[in-house]
Amino acid sequence: MRLVIISGISGSGKSIALHFLEDLGFYCIDNLPVGMLAAFSQYIAAAELASHDRFAVGIDARNLTGDLQHLPLALRSLHSGGLEPEIIFLDADDDTLIKRYSETRRRHPLTSEEVSLPEAIMNERRLLEPLAHAADLRLDTSHTNVHQLRELLRERVGDEPRGRLSLLVESFGYKLGVPVDADFVFDVRCMPNPHWEPSLRNLTGRDQPVIDFLANLPEVDELYQDIVTFLGKWIPRFQADNRSYMTIAVGCTGGQHRSVYFADRIARHFRAPQSNVKVSLRHRELS
Repeated sequence: MRLVIISGISGSGKSIALHFLEDLGFYCIDNLPVGMLAAFSQYIAAAELASHDRFAVGIDARNLTGDLQHLPLALRSLHSGGLEPEIIFLDADDDTLIKRYSETRRRHPLTSEEVSLPEAIMNERRLLEPLAHAADLRLDTSHTNVHQLRELLRERVGDEPRGRLSLLVESFGYKLGVPVDADFVFDVRCMPNPHWEPSLRNLTGRDQPVIDFLANLPEVDELYQDIVTFLGKWIPRFQADNRSYMTIAVGCTGGQHRSVYFADRIARHFRAPQSNVKVSLRHRELS
C-alpha cells in the first residue's frame, strides 16, 4: 500500500497535485485533519480495498488550530504501524504567490481584516515548518505552470516503486534564483561563457555549436568529472538511507548555455543501464 501526503504553501499547486494523483488512480482526500491521519491509515489497511492500493491526502494550513503541532507524533504512529508515507511539499517564492492570488482573486485561508496576504504567507510557512522539514520531496513551483507541474509529478512520483531513487537533474540561471528544492547545487559560472561569443549567444547548451565550444575546453571536462565523481560517491549513501527523491541543480548566470550543457551530461551519466536510479531532466529557464 502506498500513502502520499501532499502539503505546501497555499497557491503553490497542491490542488493540482492531488487532482493529478487522482488521475493516476490514487484515492485522494483533501484537507484531512492531522488528528485523523492515524485512524485513516488504520482504516485503509484494514479495509484491504481490492480496487485501491494507492492513497493520497492533502494536509495544509486549513487544519484545525493547533492540529499541525501533533504531526510529528502522527507520523511516528504511522511508522510504528509499518506504514512509510511519502511527503511531498510544494512551495513557491512570495512574489509568485502574491501574483497568483492577485490573478485568481482567491482568498488566502489565513488572511483576515487584521492579517495581510504577505503576513498570512509568513504565518503559513511557520505553521507548515514541521511538514516541510519532514518532506521526502520538495517542489519549487515558482517557475512552473500547470502543465509543467503535472509532468514533473508524472516523472518523479508516477508509478515508480518505493525504494528506487528518483533523481532530478535541473539547470537554472542564478539571476532568477536558486531552486529551493535542490539537495546539491553546483555553480558552473566559473567556466567560459558562450554568451560572449556572438555566434553562440542566441543558442543554448543543447545546440551542437555550443556543445562543441564547451567540450573542447579542458577545464569544462575537469569540472564535469569532479561533479560526477562526487555524486557517484554520495548518491549510493542516500539510497542506502532509503531516500526516495533527490534533486541536483546546476546553475550558470542565465541558465541557457553552461548549466544546460552540464545538466545534460550529468543526466546521461546516471542514466547508464547499470544504474539503479530513475533520472529526470529539466532545464528551468528553457521551459
